[in-house]
Amino acid sequence: MSKEKKLENFLKIINGEIPSVKLYEDSKCIVILDINPVAKGHCLVIPKQVFATLGECPIELLSHLFEVVKLVDAKQRKVLACDATNIFINNGKAAGQEIPHIHIHIVPRFENDGKKVAIKHEEYVKGEMLILGQALKI
Repeated sequence: MSKEKKLENFLKIINGEIPSVKLYEDSKCIVILDINPVAKGHCLVIPKQVFATLGECPIELLSHLFEVVKLVDAKQRKVLACDATNIFINNGKAAGQEIPHIHIHIVPRFENDGKKVAIKHEEYVKGEMLILGQALKI
């Protein structure tokens, strides 16, 4: 399915034109159960206004979205008795973003659940970390 079609479907979910299991809604966002969960209870916090990436999303909205993430996290821990959560954003195509509409995943996790976040680590060569650190200073 094309990214345009996926975005169209996301907007239909937000507008209630495609059924979803909606857990929360306010004027700025909705929370739904992910249809293709990493674990049962995997939720998505989705802003109603479309912003493709984190950099495009206003800080006030991001702040609100993370307030909602905290509510979802607390509810998952209480209802599912999960030990932890993975909270992440796939921010751009190279990061695995399939829909050009920012959304936050909250995945309930349990001790010894056999799931792994598999990101391969790299090593800096001598002096590289300092040079890159200087270049990335804000």
